[in-house]
Amino acid sequence: MKLNKGDVIETLALPSTQGDTFDIKDLAGKKAIVTFYRFATCPFCNLRINEFTKRYRELGDNFQVIAIFDSPLDFLIKSTKKHNAPFKILADENFDYFKKYDVEQSAWKFLIGSTLGFFRLLKAFSKGYIPMQMKGSMRTVPVDILINEDGTIERAYYAKNTTDHLSFDEVKTFSMG
Repeated sequence: MKLNKGDVIETLALPSTQGDTFDIKDLAGKKAIVTFYRFATCPFCNLRINEFTKRYRELGDNFQVIAIFDSPLDFLIKSTKKHNAPFKILADENFDYFKKYDVEQSAWKFLIGSTLGFFRLLKAFSKGYIPMQMKGSMRTVPVDILINEDGTIERAYYAKNTTDHLSFDEVKTFSMG
């Protein structure tokens, strides 16, 4: 089921890299962005996690960032610990929620993203985000979901290619509004 404005994510419970289990109900009373990423060592995804980690304070105290990867938890912990992220990073190893919420798999959008994102790829490589090992899909097309304090979706953005996301400034504007 593709998510839309006004929908509510009723169920979403996954293990986090912090050793606990996140439940979507934990967001009650807070705004949030929930993002479905690709595999744990994806250079583009790690660049995005790096940006959110560095700029997290700009989003305010009543805002949560939830990052979901399609990788095994142990591999995700190892791959993302360098970020020391102040938010939840979750493992959906069996792709359960990716399937439930129609997160697309596309070889074509992977090729487009790799071509259009060439300079971002170079930036990611320069920061050391080089996928020496992969566990997960290269063809996953990200989804950014903005959720209001009452749990309703304000915006569900199904990306145009594998490097596409809502801009940080749009997320920041939402978090403060």
